[in-house]
Parts: sequence; C-alpha cells; structure tokens
Amino acid sequence: MKKIILTIILLTIMVLPIFSNLLFPDSVISTEKVKFDSGDTAWMLVATALVLLMTPGLAFFYGGLVGKKNVISTMFQSFLAMVVIMVLWVVVGYGLCYGPSIGGFIGNPISNLFFNGVGANTSWKLSPTIPLVLFAMFQAKFAIITPALITGSFAERIRLWPYILFIILFVTCIYAPLAHSVWHPDGIFYKMGVLDFAGGTVVHMSAGWASLAGAIFLGRRKIQNINPAQVPYVLLGTGLLWVGWFGFNAGSAFGANAIAAQALGVTTASAAAGGLCWMFLDKIRGYEITAVETCLGILVGLIAATPAAGYVSIYHAISIGAIASLISYIVVSEFPKGVIDDALDVFACHGVAGMVGMILTGVFATRAVNPALVNQEGLLYNGSTLFTNQLIAVGAISVFAFAGSYLLFFVVNLITPLRVSEEVETFGLDSEQIGGEI
Repeated sequence: MKKIILTIILLTIMVLPIFSNLLFPDSVISTEKVKFDSGDTAWMLVATALVLLMTPGLAFFYGGLVGKKNVISTMFQSFLAMVVIMVLWVVVGYGLCYGPSIGGFIGNPISNLFFNGVGANTSWKLSPTIPLVLFAMFQAKFAIITPALITGSFAERIRLWPYILFIILFVTCIYAPLAHSVWHPDGIFYKMGVLDFAGGTVVHMSAGWASLAGAIFLGRRKIQNINPAQVPYVLLGTGLLWVGWFGFNAGSAFGANAIAAQALGVTTASAAAGGLCWMFLDKIRGYEITAVETCLGILVGLIAATPAAGYVSIYHAISIGAIASLISYIVVSEFPKGVIDDALDVFACHGVAGMVGMILTGVFATRAVNPALVNQEGLLYNGSTLFTNQLIAVGAISVFAFAGSYLLFFVVNLITPLRVSEEVETFGLDSEQIGGEI
C-alpha cells in the first residue's frame, strides 16, 4: 500500500506541473519590462544562497552533537527538509504564506498554486525593488530551515517517513499561518504593529515550541548520548550558520541598504556577546570553557538578534545577546532532561532566545535606527504599546505553536508510528535507516 501511495505522489509531482499552464492560464510570465534595482537584486541573490547554506550548517551542528551511531541520519534529516519543503513551497507553501489574506491568519493558496503569478517581472509589495520570484525563493529558505531546527529535539529516535509527513504538516499548519500573520501586510500581528524583523516568532519560537512538544510526545531515548561524536562538526556548523545568518537577517531588509548594514552589525555583535557571556557563565560556575558550550552561546546570540536586527542599535545588540545567553544558559542547566528529553536543547536555545529577542525588541526598537518605526518605538523610548504587543504575540504564538505541533505529532503517530523500535535505537539509526556509518 505504501509503495502505491508513493508512486501516485511521484507521478503527480512529475506530471501535474506539465499541465499547470492549462490549469492556471494566468500563470504565463509577463514579457513586460519592469525596472528593478540591480544592487538590491544582486544582494538578495547572495542572501538567498546564504540562507540556504544555513541548513547544511545546521546539519553539521546537529550531526556533531549526537552519538556516533546517529550522525548521518541526523544530518540527513536537514537535507530532507531542503528537498521536501522546497517542492511543497512551490506547490502550495508560498500561497499559504503570502497569498490573499483569509481573516489575517492564512493566505489563500489558490491564486499561487505551482507558483502561479510568481514571476520575474512583478514584485512583492514590501520589496518593490526585487523580482517577486526572488522574494519567494528567499522566503522558501526560511520555510526549509524551520522544521530542520526541530530535528534536534527528537534526535536519535524518529522514523524517516513519519518525519517527512510531520514536516509537511508543520509547514502547512504551523509555519504558514505564523508567516502570514506576522509578515503579510494583512496579517493579524502585522496590523497590530508587532515587530519581527527576520523570524524570532515565525522561525525560532515555532521550532522551539514544536521541539518541546516533540520531546514530550516521543519520550526519552533509551540511551542518552553525553559526549558529542564530532566536535569539529559543531565548530564547522556554527561557522556556516553565523555566515548564513547575515543573509537571514541582513537579507530581510530586502535590499542593499542602510537597514541591511545595521542588521548585519546587530547580528555580529549579538552573536559575539552571546558566546562570550556563555563562556563567562561556565567559568563562574567552575567549569572549563569548551568549544561546544561556546558555540551554543554564539547560536543563542544569533537567534536573539533575529527579531531585532533591523530595529535596534549595535550597542543594544550586545545587551540582547548577553541577556539571551544568560536566560538560555539557565534553562539549559535546569531543564528536566530526565523527564523531557530535548536531545539538543532546541527549546532552551531557539525557543527561549526567540522569545527573549522578541521581548527585547519591544524594549530597544528605535526610529533612530529605522525611521519606518512610526508609533512603534520600544519601552526604553517610552513606547509601551509596542512592548505590550510584543508580549501578546509571544504568548499567543507560544500557545499556538506548542498545542498545534503536539496535535500534529499525535495525528502523524496515528497514521504511522513516529518512534523507531528499541532494537533500531540500540544499534543506531545510521545503520538501520540510512544503511551506512561514519
């Protein structure tokens, strides 16, 4: 039965796009000449490539942290997200995120099925200087990495096909509504004035809360790995993520402009402060400074900078990275791993730092950095409305992401068991699922 279903899906993927111009006659790309800014377009092409690079970087980061028997399978899950979500994005994902608004919560995908109307001679209303297809491809990379982030929470114990089904449902049912609500001009949080420059809510909070849900639902591993298998992989992954984050944050300015430069500076400063703070905290508690722990601090600083990057000063970015590092460090240290097995501390890093970054954006955002912030300055600048809106968004999105993700895990598990057998877990997922070992 499984083979029949897979064959039907494969044939649909191969055949249906061939007839898309008959199904959607309006999708013929216009030949009308539209003038875009060449500098903005060039930068966004580079930024799109940098954001895609983050997912292989994440694969190395996660792959280095797990046990030796599960390195390849853990890394492979990130690459699976690249191929599965990219096809989903073209078929229906873009429309769900950026199609005509339905109640401010989700986009209507009908008009953009199979990238209908997404061409090189039109533009997105908030990025008028670059082609729409470039905007769509840039946003696709955000949709790819978000479910890949979740894999760290249920590392070393999930089956391959249920994982694929889960990430499809997650992007469709959790990621898309959040992206539409926060980033679409008609989205409910966008219209409230909530600020999320590059994905503190849409990417990091959604992945963090889904990770917590997955860790609770799947239960503890039989054998909990203590020593990372490949520390050089962790260092390499951190470097790739840091470089890719410049595309992630600075690219969210949608142009080669002053806000992009500011976002790059904020990202760098916050990452460095996060890593430095984590090192100091280890020494204060009497531990040795280690490569893995320092990399966690850098990652937390990058995450916390994400919602704030285009709105805050660089000196405030140091505070954001340090504060997020402190709070995530406490959560990592005190997280009940004996009860909830979030294998790679995804919630404590991505979820917590995403929330801290969102809240601190409501403190430090200023028109001095971004003149577009009309009546949206932070608490430090007497802008209590923004701070309140940020808190409301953090609370509402936390509930939605956790409850919705837990429900998806439950549904997928009803269709096909999520967890590998005890035997597979003992011998390792690499040899049992992937057919190879390092």
